[in-house]
Amino acid sequence: MDRTVIAYVIYLLVSIGLTVWVARTLSRNGRVFLSDVLHGDEKLADAVNHLLVVGFYLINLGFVALYLTGDDTVANTRQVFEALSTKLGVVLLVLGVMHLGNVYVLNRIRRREVMERETQPPVPPQGWVAPTVGA
Repeated sequence: MDRTVIAYVIYLLVSIGLTVWVARTLSRNGRVFLSDVLHGDEKLADAVNHLLVVGFYLINLGFVALYLTGDDTVANTRQVFEALSTKLGVVLLVLGVMHLGNVYVLNRIRRREVMERETQPPVPPQGWVAPTVGA
């Protein structure tokens, strides 16, 4: 078998494995965070979590597929490792950026919710006082 094909197979196996592992980890640990962001609404948290995971898979696996092609032919074992390290390094960076983007957006939503909770008075106003002139 051609070394280029071997490099492609290894790249696909490792990239898909990493994508599945990261998606499962984010799904499992992000559920608690989503529940807090969504005020304890477990059904909505599960639905949003599932939608985020599907989007994560689509984007990352699409990138892995698009990044599969290469211009260079792999002639020896050293070039297999060089090609794999470059491709897998870029895939890992994309996974990291996607993760940080998700956390950033969810944290912004959570922070906005906390600010809204703090700006509401603990009890409703009980009356109105007219301003005094010249006091």
